[in-house]
Amino acid sequence: QRICTLRGCCWSPMSDISVPWCFFSSNHGYKVDGSIRSTEKGFETTLTRLPSPSLFGDDINTVLLTGECQTSNRFRFKITDPKKPRFEVPHQHVRPFSGSAASNLNYKV
Repeated sequence: QRICTLRGCCWSPMSDISVPWCFFSSNHGYKVDGSIRSTEKGFETTLTRLPSPSLFGDDINTVLLTGECQTSNRFRFKITDPKKPRFEVPHQHVRPFSGSAASNLNYKV
């Protein structure tokens, strides 16, 4: 039995314990708008918000998804507002990735 709330969260108990019981329906969130562009480190694409209830309000309608295949075991993604820069907390131990996209990946994006 599947139960969905007005905010789009669904609940469906499964016999498989590796499948989450709580999830959002497929018409909730964002979708790729246009093409997925290859970059030296991975890819980037524009995402457009689907018309669905907002969980927190003040949603951004168009965002930029950037993915970096940094190593065969490490994938980094970043979601930003392409129209309005926001402050990012600097971290002394996290440096920008300067290499090229890795090959022989142990993951699928």
